[in-house]
Amino acid sequence: MEDNVEPPGKDPVESPQVSEKQASLGSSVAAKRVAKTVKPGAGVTSKGSVPISSVQKKVEAKSGLDSSSSATKSSATGTSRSSSSVPVVRRNSTGALPPSVSAGRQQGNATPIVGNKSADPIRRSLPELRRSSLPSVVTKSTSVSQAVKLSAGSPLDRSLNKSSGSLVRKPSVKPASSVSSSSSRMTTSSLDSSASSGVRKSVSKLSSSSARSPTVPSGLRSGSLSSSMNSSTSLSGRRKAATPESRKAATPEGRDSRFIVLPKVEIKAGDDLRLDLRGHRVRSLKASGLNLSPNLEFVYLRDNLLSTLEGVEILTRVKVLDLSFNDFKGPGFEPLENCRVLQQLYLAGNQITSLASLPQLPNLEFLSVAQNKLKSLTMASQPRLQVLAASKNKISTLKGFPYLPVLEHLRVEENPILKMLNLEAASILLAGPTLKKFNDRDLSQEQVAIAKRCPAHTSLCIREGWEFCRPEHAADSTFSFLVEQWKDNLPPGFLVKEAFIDQPFEEDTCHCHFTFVQESTSVTDPQLIYKYQWFVGERTPSNFTSIPDATGEVYWPKHEDVGKILKVECTPILGEMEYPPIFAISSSVKPGTGTPKVVNLDVRGELVEGNTLRGHAEIAWCGGTPAKGVSSWLRRKWNSSPVVIVGAEDEEYKLTIDDIGTSLVFMYTPVTEEGAKGEPHYKYTDFVKSAPPSVSNVQILGDLVEGSTIRGVGDYFGGREGPSKFEWLCERSNTGDFVLVSTGTSEYTLSKEDVGHRLAFAYIPINFEGQEGESVSVLSDVVKQAPPKVLNLKIIGDMRENSKVTAFGVVTGGTEGSSRVQWFKTSFSTLVGEKGLEALSTSKIAKAFRIPLGAVGYYIVAKFTPMTPDGEFGDPAYVISDTTVETLPPSLNFLSITGDYSEGGILTGSYGYIGGHEGKSIYNWYIHEVETDAGSLIPEVTGLLQYRITKNEIGKFISFQCTPVRDDGIVGEPTTCMGQERIHPGSPRLLSLRIVGDATEGTSLTVDKQYWGGEEGNSLFYWFRSTSDGTPAEIRGATTASYTLSIDDIGFFISVSCEPVRSDWACGPTVLSEQIGPIIPGPPTCHSLEFLGSMIEGQRLSFNASYSGGEKGNCFHEWFKVKSNGVKEKLSTHDFLDLTLDDVGKCIELVYTPMRKDGMRGNPKSIKSDVVEPADPEGLELIIPDCCEDEEFVPEKMYFGGEEGVGEYIWYRTKNKLHGSALLDISNLNEDVGVCGKTLTYKPALEDVGAYLALYWVPTRKDGKCGKALVAVCNSPVAPALPVVSNVRVKEVSLSVYSGEGEYFGGYEGWSLFSWYRETNEGTISLINGANSRTYEVTDTDYNCRLLFGYTPVRSDSVVGELRLSEPTDIILPELPRLEMLALTGKAIEGDVLTVVEVIPESLTQQLVWHKYKQDVRYQWFVSSAVGDDKTFEPLPAQRSCSYRMRLEDVGRSLKCECIVTDVFGRSAELAYAETGPILAGIPRIDKLEIEGRGFHTNLYAVRGVYSGGKEGKSKIQWLRSMVGSPDLISIPGEVGRMYESNVDDVGYRLVAIYTPVREDGVEGQPVSASTEPITVEPDVLKEVKQKLDLGSVKFEVLCDKVQSTKKTTAVGTLERRTLEVNRKRVKVIKPGSKTSFPTTEIRGTYAPPFHVELFRNDQHRLRIVIDSESEVDLMVQSRHLRDVIVLVIRGFAQRFNSTSLNTLLKIEHNM
Repeated sequence: MEDNVEPPGKDPVESPQVSEKQASLGSSVAAKRVAKTVKPGAGVTSKGSVPISSVQKKVEAKSGLDSSSSATKSSATGTSRSSSSVPVVRRNSTGALPPSVSAGRQQGNATPIVGNKSADPIRRSLPELRRSSLPSVVTKSTSVSQAVKLSAGSPLDRSLNKSSGSLVRKPSVKPASSVSSSSSRMTTSSLDSSASSGVRKSVSKLSSSSARSPTVPSGLRSGSLSSSMNSSTSLSGRRKAATPESRKAATPEGRDSRFIVLPKVEIKAGDDLRLDLRGHRVRSLKASGLNLSPNLEFVYLRDNLLSTLEGVEILTRVKVLDLSFNDFKGPGFEPLENCRVLQQLYLAGNQITSLASLPQLPNLEFLSVAQNKLKSLTMASQPRLQVLAASKNKISTLKGFPYLPVLEHLRVEENPILKMLNLEAASILLAGPTLKKFNDRDLSQEQVAIAKRCPAHTSLCIREGWEFCRPEHAADSTFSFLVEQWKDNLPPGFLVKEAFIDQPFEEDTCHCHFTFVQESTSVTDPQLIYKYQWFVGERTPSNFTSIPDATGEVYWPKHEDVGKILKVECTPILGEMEYPPIFAISSSVKPGTGTPKVVNLDVRGELVEGNTLRGHAEIAWCGGTPAKGVSSWLRRKWNSSPVVIVGAEDEEYKLTIDDIGTSLVFMYTPVTEEGAKGEPHYKYTDFVKSAPPSVSNVQILGDLVEGSTIRGVGDYFGGREGPSKFEWLCERSNTGDFVLVSTGTSEYTLSKEDVGHRLAFAYIPINFEGQEGESVSVLSDVVKQAPPKVLNLKIIGDMRENSKVTAFGVVTGGTEGSSRVQWFKTSFSTLVGEKGLEALSTSKIAKAFRIPLGAVGYYIVAKFTPMTPDGEFGDPAYVISDTTVETLPPSLNFLSITGDYSEGGILTGSYGYIGGHEGKSIYNWYIHEVETDAGSLIPEVTGLLQYRITKNEIGKFISFQCTPVRDDGIVGEPTTCMGQERIHPGSPRLLSLRIVGDATEGTSLTVDKQYWGGEEGNSLFYWFRSTSDGTPAEIRGATTASYTLSIDDIGFFISVSCEPVRSDWACGPTVLSEQIGPIIPGPPTCHSLEFLGSMIEGQRLSFNASYSGGEKGNCFHEWFKVKSNGVKEKLSTHDFLDLTLDDVGKCIELVYTPMRKDGMRGNPKSIKSDVVEPADPEGLELIIPDCCEDEEFVPEKMYFGGEEGVGEYIWYRTKNKLHGSALLDISNLNEDVGVCGKTLTYKPALEDVGAYLALYWVPTRKDGKCGKALVAVCNSPVAPALPVVSNVRVKEVSLSVYSGEGEYFGGYEGWSLFSWYRETNEGTISLINGANSRTYEVTDTDYNCRLLFGYTPVRSDSVVGELRLSEPTDIILPELPRLEMLALTGKAIEGDVLTVVEVIPESLTQQLVWHKYKQDVRYQWFVSSAVGDDKTFEPLPAQRSCSYRMRLEDVGRSLKCECIVTDVFGRSAELAYAETGPILAGIPRIDKLEIEGRGFHTNLYAVRGVYSGGKEGKSKIQWLRSMVGSPDLISIPGEVGRMYESNVDDVGYRLVAIYTPVREDGVEGQPVSASTEPITVEPDVLKEVKQKLDLGSVKFEVLCDKVQSTKKTTAVGTLERRTLEVNRKRVKVIKPGSKTSFPTTEIRGTYAPPFHVELFRNDQHRLRIVIDSESEVDLMVQSRHLRDVIVLVIRGFAQRFNSTSLNTLLKIEHNM
């Protein structure tokens, strides 16, 4: 927004005045682009004035604005400047190109057009400028005296405000100003005086070129008030003409620029709020008469002589302050600190050299410091600044660039810093993501991409003075820059190796990495300690705020940190000295993936049986909503895979006996509420120990009754239970003492001696290892005497229906008395009390019982209630039978058939069933030809006891078979009963007889009867006719089952008789049917119907019909047309039908309906014709209308004869009009007649102009039949068309020669006119003088413009058509820059860098093009996708620089780099490329080698590093131990893998891994080593070892192999228990004593060498104690934990013989 200063070339006293609320709108420059078509005569026009009315119409039509928006009338007394005067050149504050010389002298003869319209109100707000949709026309202001008067509110000012705004139609007395040439930028308004107000004059500026050629000025862009700030685009009175020099100076940036939108200032300024003293030569703000007050909001002090800001501090409410074009040099901006609400500050056109003293203005949005002498932009932070215009200064560095968090527009044109590489990318980094435009252009996507490739701290380095370099080198360069700044404040002897932060993600761990290295490894300084502090900032790396409690190496970004930048300050501390911090800055925090991750997994709790373990997971939720994860516990035994513990699916788990001796695995999978699952993680525990043996909940189970067996139980806890001890004691009533009565068993049977006493049960727990726990006892109640009881109760007898059974049992508890027995039945095989029992008898003394039928299928239950003679009842006892009660097999005791054995009779089967409950017995009926055959089953009556005899069974026998079936499915033997006699038929008879049919003449009557009585024979029929009195008369010959009514039957009744006759001639009674009638006559009927006439188009049809059925009445008929799809269409009801074209191909149907005289209608009769044939084709009429060239027409013709087909049409062209026979014989005439067409329609061509057209027509039917030909001729010759030209285009003949082409039409072409035009990028089209041929050769003036070819068609008769312009050509540009070749520097070896070098052609043209027009060189690297000759290349997306570092995946492949050169016009040259041979593998090496794992002796360690140098083969790894402070390394045999599990032998040592990288082909690299911190003892083990060492003497229970062998595994059966005693002086192994022997010492020895303890890496439960070469012992323990404790305790006692004290390693202070 830099054009808020006055344009150059104008007198300072004539400062233009702009309305504050809305800029006035120009009328003469609001024209839109004209059409490409120009009317004849408008091509070239001489200079001249334009009528005011035409100007007014153009303005009103094109701008769409009221006339009040035009410029105001000039003052009559004002002295306007002479058109020949040279304007004073002023500095331009916009940063645009140098101003050009005014064109007033060139256009001095043009007549000025001045409109006398009313001015807008003077007092208006400036910010409305950026809301205006159209700019105002810049006019000249009045003189100084007039300006003072106007500003003071002169009558002229008031009169101008009140004027109506009408136009003055007569010219001014004097030319107000020179008329400048129009330009495509004439519509833009200058914002030099953006804060001014007053009166402006509108000057319509007419271009002579616009009158000569179809100029196309470009209008405003829609919805914007932005345009170029170039002086060439201004329309002020000081603007130069658009000379070729100025056009050449106008760069593409200037052409495409836009106005920067000013920040909005919402205020309606009154006289008390604004001060306008522009051009008043004010020297001091404290001068009297200025009237500065705190209420002012708009202060305009430009074009004065101010050199200091003293006095401005009073403007506490100012919003717009214009101090442009004064004599400020700075510093001295401190007074502006009081202007806290200032929004726009204009300091352009001064002598300012520094902005360092400019204070922070919290509301400043716009700052213009263009045209000063600034060398940098160092100033205080401006939190709301949106636009910074600093063009035309001496800025050469970005060092000290301020923090501008909302900057949107930055302009630094015409500064030395423009030479800086990637200046725009550096500006993007400094301003941040809010920057939208740089140097008045949208941001380059390439520069944005370069900025993104730079590290996050780049902007800080730029502010500190770092010079921008290639983006691929930015990371190393900026880090080196920071290291150079830090090096003087680092701890002595230390250097910074790395300082960076991982890419931060939401709610995920973010690590910072700071590495210091010592310059000399020989120096042994104290260890360097780091102190961290995390900060968070906005998108640009500045204004960071500290994060509370974020003082560790790791930080978890929160949700509110997304999009922000993190910073870490690392403060190195050496000894007690704290040094200044260094820092690292991250890229912006990215949103989390939503997939959680486990950062740390731990299991808390003591690994002892019965304790509860809790898995604790530290989760990075990565943006997801925390939810409960999936937990599971697994159990892993030694040397086996983990097994899932069923039901252990919570974070807590209680250890059970099954876990003893195993290691638990806690598996945790994090899950978010959105359902996203992370990767599962595992945590292994040490082996679980058993708890000391104990017992709880001890109790006695069972009835305390004599004879009962009771049992003592308890809940054992503490490992696996061994031979626990049990004791039973009985209390003696006389003494109260308890006497031991039983031991060794938990069960005890109560005897008679125990009655009346209490018992005690003692439980002494002992585990599997023999450890004894605390005894627990329980006391019972008093033992009672036993009541009578039944023992061995059982049922004796056969479990069958009606069998006798007996209940038998032994009664105890005294002498049996009258015991009682009750019998039940049940469907259950087991007893549950009396549930489901159904009584079969009452309770009786008798013990015998007979099984009834109702018990069949049930179990028998006997309830035995014992009773003593004294009447005491005991508890009843129950016994149930082993099986259910069986029944007898099913059978029949009789079977018979009763009923009538004749046709229609009913037979019934009867039987008697025995054998339990009958189920669904089976019934079958059979038919027998004779009594002895097997018979045939009658399926219809299967399962029925009755059967009705049908006609089919006559003469045959019937039998009935019954198969008894019990309800349990048991089937008995079937029994059959044969009928007593054969089936005989019934007497013949008719069950029904009736006549079927209508009682109408001509109808056939039939007999409907139902016969019964065997097989029917030839029954007899007789038909009778009865008169009205009822006397029947037999009808002769009517003796069949049907009869047709005749005319003789009309009025009579008809009946029929039938005598049934069986097939054996047996006759039944005759039956007479009911009469039907009287018989009525039949309906009227048409017997025949036929067509009369031919079925041909144009013929007439009639018909002939015959009638019967009484006296004929008024019969009627209808004609129908039947289409091919069967659809009928009614035509008429006339006696005849005329066939038309519509009937052709269709059928005609006639429907005739007979009608009797009495009105009765008969059935209609129809007849359908054949298909109607078409008539012969015939042409009836042919007329040709008047015709014109290129206008298609259709002759008028009339056809008859079926559906017309494709006829024959021949057009003839003749010079003379033919008549009569000559016309008919036109095809045989001489050569003056020619054929010109063979279609019905015809479009006259050029050859037809002036000739007559004749048409020869042969009418043809659709089926191809032709009729007689017709010939017609037009009345007048063909007229030519108006001359027009189309497809006007420009063809490029060569690089600098173009040819114009077009397609002429409209008669014969005469001397057509040709012209050439030049179109600028602004859209202005100007005629090229002298270019009036079809070809045109390009000149230098045409570069960066487009060419248009104009074609004005002229017919041979001198008729002129309209001018047509071609489409513009492409922009005329010079030759493209080319590359001679590309060369690659560097070796094609993995890890090396290849660099592309361009070789430019030696021709002078190419040297000039590269020097002058080359803009950018783009690179793209490719890698071959296959190895060998036939290879294809794939792009490497991120490799777009001139250099490339070869990677592992490139080995064996070829690389290719493509290069494209782009010139300043946006064109790209032909692609060039360079290709390498196969990339060779580098020397194998390993970087960043480290050992992962915690520092305890029980942990697992892994070596990790970054390999490079081809594909890795079998690299070598060797694990060693290193004593702290000793350079010696001790090899660990067999440890050559990437993983190493530590043990107690490593305690006090550093673990060292030597990694020798080996390439796949066997080439070895230099070995690299990494080491750990000294290995320490695991805390639990350390605690226990300290306790035992403090005791001074310790015993351990161990196992010893009875048979010493060298086998790796030891059989369980060969192990024996031993006691290992260890004290400060010696160690010994003791074999425990037994019942037959005393304890013996097997091995004893001191700790003097060669005493040592050995471990077995393949067995964590085994150790070997070596006293000397002859005394050693292998021992086994339960767990690795116990083994480690034993080894460390022994080595602790033996420490005085070691070179390194184990107590020192264990950090134990102990006096031996």
